[in-house]
Amino acid sequence: MGKILAVVRREFVERVRRKWFWVMALLGPVFFGAIIFLPSLMMRGGGLKDIVVVDGTTKGLGERVTAALDRAVTPDSHRVFHAVRVPAGDRVIDSLTAEVEAKRLEGFLILTDALVDSGRADYQASNVSSFTAIETIERNLTQIVFATRLEREGVNPTLVTRARLPVALGTQKIAGGRATKESAAQSFSLAYFMAIILYTAILIYGINVMSSVLEEKTTRIVEVLVSSLRPFQLMLGKLIGVGAVSIFQFLIWAVSARYLISTRGHLGGGGRGGGDAGQVFQIPHVTLATTAVFVAYFLGGFFLYSAMFAAVGAISSNEQEARQAQQPVSVLLMVSFFAMFAMINDPNSPLAVTLSLIPFSAPIAMPVRWAAGNLPVSEVALSLAILLAAIVAVTWVAARIYRVGILMTGKRPNIKELVRWVRAA
Repeated sequence: MGKILAVVRREFVERVRRKWFWVMALLGPVFFGAIIFLPSLMMRGGGLKDIVVVDGTTKGLGERVTAALDRAVTPDSHRVFHAVRVPAGDRVIDSLTAEVEAKRLEGFLILTDALVDSGRADYQASNVSSFTAIETIERNLTQIVFATRLEREGVNPTLVTRARLPVALGTQKIAGGRATKESAAQSFSLAYFMAIILYTAILIYGINVMSSVLEEKTTRIVEVLVSSLRPFQLMLGKLIGVGAVSIFQFLIWAVSARYLISTRGHLGGGGRGGGDAGQVFQIPHVTLATTAVFVAYFLGGFFLYSAMFAAVGAISSNEQEARQAQQPVSVLLMVSFFAMFAMINDPNSPLAVTLSLIPFSAPIAMPVRWAAGNLPVSEVALSLAILLAAIVAVTWVAARIYRVGILMTGKRPNIKELVRWVRAA
């Protein structure tokens, strides 16, 4: 046991001391902060834009459009345009084009009397890829043209607007026999981000184990190590050591995420901004049970895949061979990741249930189903039991391959040779 702890301590200290560990530890909060704050910042559209409405209408439509655009705001109450109206005339377009080219004007909107019937207007600007600006112009034009058409037919636009008031559907997830405060957007966000974090972390740390094994093998350090401890002890120490590093990094991310969420409202990320992205992605409420499920399946997935990656590193003689040999292992994990949206859409579908019981896909599939649906504890327990049995079996096979392959060099073994290694070891 002391030898295993020595390997664990060495693996932990060596990785924590590396510069890249702290770079990744800092990139996690940066990524999380971008998710929280970027939607609202992007909705602000980069400041007030000066535009001109070229009014070629005869019934006051241009004045209404100009006034509407001048007071238009984003969902977080930031003005979009400073709009000015000019009558249509000779050389007006040429003059405004020169102003846009000289960067003194953002763009100009051309209106004619045909707008009400054809529903078409032209906007010329230096930047026509700003979704906020284009959406604001289209929304205001649609509202004004719609009201004008109703007035022309003798219908009161106010009554129609009231009749067309949209319905806001409130959603609440039922769990534990009662309705929770978790909305559909929060449930989706929780499942989505859990899948991404689990997939990325298991893959990255598994490849780290493979690279560590390959480095020690190619530098012949392993020959010194196995002279004082058994190969299984070396492999187990590597798995536990790298797992401890990953948990330490997750703790850093969790503390940072908690701080960012608590300061979100003070820094302007908790307003009404965000548009469609804000409706789909919302900060979820993470319960203690969800945390336990996440940690359990992360550890299960890590030990399962790291054992396989360790075996891949043991049978490879160089980095290129290892990259090729790891592809079948990575594909096993990718299957459940690519099926994520199907599982979020229907957590109780035959596909979702099957993937959550297969040990190679369960580390992602079951947490996604847990976040998106309402699962009985017995189903989670069954999945964990199968995953634990698979970890024992895969670790046993990987350890036997590791024991032989760690000292082998030259051509990478084929399937028959691997089977012989398992039997011989």
